Amino acid sequence: MSKVILKKVEKVYENGFKAVHGIDLEIKDGEFMVFVGPSGCAKSTTLRMIAGLEEISGGEIWIGDKLVNDLPPKERGIAMVFQNYALYPHMTVYENMAFGLQIAKVDKEEIDRRVKEASKKLEITDLLDRKPKEMSGGQRQRVAVGRAIVRKPKVFLFDEPLSNLDAKLRVSMRVKITELHKQLKEEGQTATMIYVTHDQVEAMTMGDRICVLNKGKIMQVDTPVNLYNKPKNRFVAGFIGSPAMNFIIGKLIKSSQHMIFSFGDKKSLVIPQRFEEKLLDYIGKDVVLGIRPEHISVNEINESKPIQGKIGIVENMGNEQFIHFEIGGVSLVSRTELKKYEILKYNDVKDFYFDTEKIHIFDKETEINILL
Repeated sequence: MSKVILKKVEKVYENGFKAVHGIDLEIKDGEFMVFVGPSGCAKSTTLRMIAGLEEISGGEIWIGDKLVNDLPPKERGIAMVFQNYALYPHMTVYENMAFGLQIAKVDKEEIDRRVKEASKKLEITDLLDRKPKEMSGGQRQRVAVGRAIVRKPKVFLFDEPLSNLDAKLRVSMRVKITELHKQLKEEGQTATMIYVTHDQVEAMTMGDRICVLNKGKIMQVDTPVNLYNKPKNRFVAGFIGSPAMNFIIGKLIKSSQHMIFSFGDKKSLVIPQRFEEKLLDYIGKDVVLGIRPEHISVNEINESKPIQGKIGIVENMGNEQFIHFEIGGVSLVSRTELKKYEILKYNDVKDFYFDTEKIHIFDKETEINILL
């Protein structure tokens, strides 16, 4: 078993600053878990506490069936891949990958077998005689991953391993690490991975589940699809997705026929009837409506009543465009397929249609998603 359990884990520094606020989390055996959040949200601190590189101030950390609070890193059954590779510059690739096993006094033939097996998986067999300075950043990172694989740890820990690479390399390494996880699982090897990133694209494409952190607290733990479609609060809704979800502050009003969301300068949207029951306690109150950019279309007629908006900047992305526009003093973004629309110009006034079946409504004070 290589599951990881955090029970009420805290981190308080000597100056009294509380970085981690009683985190409870269970990472399943063989799961690829991603920690994501803005800078300073304690994702790396949490990872380092699991690794034993940072002392915990309270709570328990379990790896497998062992409480590891007081165990040094080498006895926790973990292998860590760092952002800066952390390779020995005077050693060859082979020596870097073999070093940890030599210290553990693993048989020489077993070391050779493991190094060659890992290098084949990562397609670095032809680099085994090179030193780190003779390789690119992407190659060095593969070596760092290979060094982790040969140890056959219970848990792999990745601390923003791709942030030093250029965009193209990041994509290829992202795919390689995801493939590696699936390969290890198919081969029946331990494949529990915890991966820290600030990049939501990495999180969404790599993780079986994602743990969204903010200010040392867990905001939501869920699958990528659920995080995107069913965010529990405004923070998760705004953090996951690019361009970010649109938020509009307004008031819920009940007419004789419909429930209305009123905002800006006498603008309004009709709330679908299926949402009304959950919103009854909020009638007459200010709430925050959230809608993703792809659920606002321009000049494409649907069942909703259009609202006129003034075009600002249009970002052409090749196959789609991000249309920044304004309605009643509220700035919004629409994400549309480029082929469907005419060329839009700055200050053009167009009809915008909101797919109100896809909206989210958040409590203005607590920021919870009322519709969940």
